[in-house]
Formats: sequence, C-alpha cells, structure tokens
Amino acid sequence: VQLQASGGGLVQAGGSLRLSCGASGRTVGSRSMGWFRQAPGKEREFVAGISRSGGSTDYADSVKGRFTIARDNAKNTVYLQMNSLKPEDTAVYYCAAGPLFSYGTLLSDVDYQYWGQGTQVTVSS
Repeated sequence: VQLQASGGGLVQAGGSLRLSCGASGRTVGSRSMGWFRQAPGKEREFVAGISRSGGSTDYADSVKGRFTIARDNAKNTVYLQMNSLKPEDTAVYYCAAGPLFSYGTLLSDVDYQYWGQGTQVTVSS
C-alpha cells in the first residue's frame, strides 16, 4: 500500500489549504484513515481520523471547528480541509491508513499500518 499526500504549501494566517491523500489499489474504502502532523522539535500528533464509511470522525482539540476530514472511496482519496489556519499549524502533515477492515476512527499512530511521505504546511503570521 502506497499513500501519496499533496496540497501543502505556504499560506498566511487565516487562510485555507486542502490536503489530499491518494492511495494505491483499493485501499481507502477498506481502512480507517487519518492525518497526523509533526512540527520541528515536536513529536508527531494526531490531527483527524475517519472511519471506513466516513460516518465517524474525530479531531484533535486544537483543530476542532477549523479542519474537516473527508473521504471519497470511489476516488480512493482522503482529504483534510484546513480553514482559519494559524502559525502553530505549521508542520509536516502525514496521512495514514489503518489495518484492512479497521473499525471506527483510530486516534493513535501505533494503530496505523501505512504512512504517506508527508507534505509541508507553513502558516505565516
């Protein structure tokens, strides 16, 4: 399974970005998916997770109300819409795929099986 994250870039505070995560094969629809981020000098942290059907989502408190995770199983893609961006959102963002037929949303990085290469998001003040 290969995951490819894209959509990162440089944006001013208050702006928006949409990250995409494409997967090889019929991956997305069969797995819980998630987004994590890692800022310089900090540990990787959970950002958002979504169940296989998309009916259940979870968010880190720091992004609730600003970020939205969504999936298009037909396109084998997961998205992270990021609005009202803040400088503290600056990080490398990674998408991750849970085990085959995983249930619900997965909140810990140890629960995920596959990882994308990361895309840089930089928010200027």
